[in-house]
Amino acid sequence: MNLDLTDKNAIVCGSTQGLGRASAIELALLGANVTLVARNEDSLKETLKSLDSSKGQQHTYFVADFSKPEEVKAGIEKHLEANPSVHILVNNTGGPAGGAILEAKIEEFTQAFSNHLICNHILVQACVPSMKSAGFGRIINVISTSVKQPINGLGVSNTTRGAVASWSKTLANELGQFGITVNNVLPGYTKTARLDFVVNARANAVGLAKEEMEKVFQSDIPAGRFGEAEEFGAAVAFLCSPAAAYINGVNLPVDGGRLTCM
Repeated sequence: MNLDLTDKNAIVCGSTQGLGRASAIELALLGANVTLVARNEDSLKETLKSLDSSKGQQHTYFVADFSKPEEVKAGIEKHLEANPSVHILVNNTGGPAGGAILEAKIEEFTQAFSNHLICNHILVQACVPSMKSAGFGRIINVISTSVKQPINGLGVSNTTRGAVASWSKTLANELGQFGITVNNVLPGYTKTARLDFVVNARANAVGLAKEEMEKVFQSDIPAGRFGEAEEFGAAVAFLCSPAAAYINGVNLPVDGGRLTCM
């Protein structure tokens, strides 16, 4: 199986923590040159130290805040001036705050749509010409299992993630002829800061200890445990590899079997 990403250049967004960081680490282990993207420069510099460079890779970063699309556009354009070749793009940014959909403000929808779909689109438009030239491209969107099964209490997120999934599928249909695949990876309950936040919030709402609420969450998972960020990153890295060339336009859950739908 060809998993070698030597001489491939990857851009990984939201890569200083959680799922984005794990994805960047796994891509580097397969030999890719990784460009980290996030809004905190100190965290970017620290994460850069954790990337494998045993195959002579050159890793770098640029700063961008996904709540400001114009900053993302300026960042990717400046990066491409110095590094015009891109083979892999991992779109990833923090999810919208929770809450009932009926109570959501219009501004919450527009901001979430901007943070996710608009910024994803800006990055794809910038990177696809290089992928077409190389005859090799991998676009991965980190979204949510809510595109298959909406999650209660995450109304804005459910709506926005669904829009990204449809955008992604349309893009896959358009770009497949150029050797470019577009896939979505759907995280389940994975050990990240966001999961800690969700568990604590739910525990406080119903008056349970955090440990007890974790057991409630895990009871819905056939694997009987939370996922590790590295397990998610491995799925992303596989989809970016030459071995995954014929996998295109899919939503891949990495959730320990929690989803009840196919």
